[in-house]
Amino acid sequence: MTQTTQEINYTCDYTRRVFTIAVDIGGSLAKVVYSPVDSNRILFHTVETENIDNFIQLLHSIIEKHSSGHVDTTQLIATGGGAFKFHSRMQQEFHNVINGDIIQLDEMGCLIKGLDFFLRKVEDEIFTYNDQDGAQIVSINHDDRSIYPYMLVNIGSGVSILNVTEPNKFTRVGGSSLGGGTLWGLLSLITGAKTYDQMLTWAQHGDNTQVDMLVGDIYGTDYNKIGLKSSSIASSFGKVFQNRKLSLENSHETDEIPSSESVADQNTVVTSTKDIQQRNKKFQNEDICKSLLYAVSNNIGQIAYLQAKIHNVKKVYFGGSYIRGHLTTMNTLSYAINFWSDGSKQAFFLKHEGYLGAVGAFLSALEL
Repeated sequence: MTQTTQEINYTCDYTRRVFTIAVDIGGSLAKVVYSPVDSNRILFHTVETENIDNFIQLLHSIIEKHSSGHVDTTQLIATGGGAFKFHSRMQQEFHNVINGDIIQLDEMGCLIKGLDFFLRKVEDEIFTYNDQDGAQIVSINHDDRSIYPYMLVNIGSGVSILNVTEPNKFTRVGGSSLGGGTLWGLLSLITGAKTYDQMLTWAQHGDNTQVDMLVGDIYGTDYNKIGLKSSSIASSFGKVFQNRKLSLENSHETDEIPSSESVADQNTVVTSTKDIQQRNKKFQNEDICKSLLYAVSNNIGQIAYLQAKIHNVKKVYFGGSYIRGHLTTMNTLSYAINFWSDGSKQAFFLKHEGYLGAVGAFLSALEL
């Protein structure tokens, strides 16, 4: 999966005329950022990391187009875990880049450098979102020190939370292993979806109430004493658990006799492959996708709020390829921050949320 090329215009403070490609290779996606020489344009590409051969070919094609195929006049910068994991492979392919080496940079530092660039240099990049008001562009005084402090919640395969107190000064204060890789992996197993975009499309049209157990399913109404609406999720996938038992009548209708391994008596849960498939037909892929998207996003939102509370930070920026401009995801994260903080903290998003690390690496290369 290679995304259509994206592009932004920017004001560059550097005059070095070297063709530079910066890559951020994560656990799931590899991001590429470059700027044609003598231009104020930054271009973006994304490839799934597992398709490393396609990724290498993409870099060759970019060099061919923008540097006439001259690798020896190209500077290649890499960040992310894959900058180390695939360093030997990339070094073998591009051994004759400038200085003969692919420069590796710290991932977290690149993330912050990239976000600071978008905050200070790119107009109309930052916005808020909720289903009621839609996307609202945020105007930022690019020279205002009040940008700080802020918190960056970077959601890729996993989650890293960085507390930024001033330019280039930050601390990783937390994270979670339940991120985009979790959502992608589980939905691949459950639904058979082939791409992350397909999962997001399904989630956008799904109805999680067919899968999730709500407060109203338990109380029959709101739980006003603790401020929970009847529509609040009480248990993600709770209705799947409720419907785990199949009547043996369905099995008898197929003229099959359940094996002793699958059914010991009338009260045993049926576990044969055919019965599981029959049970799963009750739940649509769209509904499953929305339920798990809510579960993962709500969890991330609450962890982000807790870290923002601990460190007394009001502005929470969400970055990373997990978001991908998906409306349900952004609304869920915004709602979680607003709900748990009683409106004292706010969630912000970026149009190029998945490229913070790659842009940070690109800018670092210009300073070398």
